[in-house]
Amino acid sequence: MSDEILIRLARLDACAVSDALDQVGAPPSVTGLKALSVRQRISGRVTTVRLAAGKPPEGAPSRHLCTTAIDTSDAGAVIVVEQKTGIECAGWGGILSNAARGRGISGVIVEGYARDIDEAADINFPVYARGGTARTARGRIHEAETGGTIQVGETTVSNGDYVVADSSGAAFVPADRIEAVLAAAENIAVKEAAMTKAVLSGQPVSQVMCGNYEHLLEQG
Repeated sequence: MSDEILIRLARLDACAVSDALDQVGAPPSVTGLKALSVRQRISGRVTTVRLAAGKPPEGAPSRHLCTTAIDTSDAGAVIVVEQKTGIECAGWGGILSNAARGRGISGVIVEGYARDIDEAADINFPVYARGGTARTARGRIHEAETGGTIQVGETTVSNGDYVVADSSGAAFVPADRIEAVLAAAENIAVKEAAMTKAVLSGQPVSQVMCGNYEHLLEQG
């Protein structure tokens, strides 16, 4: 079942999934996360990381941020990092991109900044973030938790949820709603494809959009 879900999810873009989230009454996509390294849609199950300000508490295990997520994620996962400390520095970098690519991870989404973007582009590893920075995390932030609940934009994201991200945004789907969202998104995609076909065949776009698009999220 999980493999089938991932295959179906990979066929959809963030817009269709965001519309489906609207239809089922869930939070829609998060805006402003840019594809910094390569223009490539990513999708998969989420591994979450939450970063916090300052150095780790005394006595805490010594580990570099995001390394646990890389080591424990399955191939095809998407690592999602919350870096909402307000401190301007990277929540992801080049060595992490190389390690994640080697593990078969689909990509990373940083609610905050990332660095070594050119290096990620060179190895064709997708990095989505609010922007790029050269500022290191060293001495500025630390990893507070892997596998917990995080905030991306105004959306609450849990470990094991699903995501589709592309140049339009990142749509997060709660794990317990994936079947309903997939069914709705697939239906929306079929309707939009038919509308595009109608426009390309010469039907006036005003008729197509007014007659069909405004009712696109209605059931049926």
